[in-house]
Amino acid sequence: MDNGSSNIVRKLFGMRREYSAGFYITDFLFRKIFRQNAGVKWPVHHTATIHNAHKMKIGKETFPGDSPCVYINAQNGVIIGDYTNLGPNVGIISANHDFVNNSLASDAPPIDIGRFCWLGMGAIVLPGVALGDFTIVGAGAVVTKSFPGYCVIAGNPAVIIKELNKADCEAFAKSRE
Repeated sequence: MDNGSSNIVRKLFGMRREYSAGFYITDFLFRKIFRQNAGVKWPVHHTATIHNAHKMKIGKETFPGDSPCVYINAQNGVIIGDYTNLGPNVGIISANHDFVNNSLASDAPPIDIGRFCWLGMGAIVLPGVALGDFTIVGAGAVVTKSFPGYCVIAGNPAVIIKELNKADCEAFAKSRE
């Protein structure tokens, strides 16, 4: 479909992000007809899985699950800030099983991912983690603890591999708003 058709479909579904018309049609088919991710209020890829979407708070221009194979379990809550992107195969898991009785879930604080973050392909964020603004999570990283922001983290477990210039980041943020 041409760009004109895509714009019509975007307006019809009330979405601001640019996707192909085919993406919107597939999203409609899977969420509204097949009832997969039915509780999700934003467009998601048909291979994504989002549990407890009603316990998620997402910022503007943020569409978690629009990349293939994203898995989000928001049982204990997930907060994702403005302009944050999740790559393919990202896992955000806000709950874990009780260590003794695995039929029970253990409580944890919600996962809190800041503004302008980027989670690379295959990254995993575990319960209770908070990532500050402008945190870039490298592909395949396993994030087991919180990070203050303005940094690049990678590895298993994730560690800071680079600090970002806070002034540059904030200037960029100001230009977007």
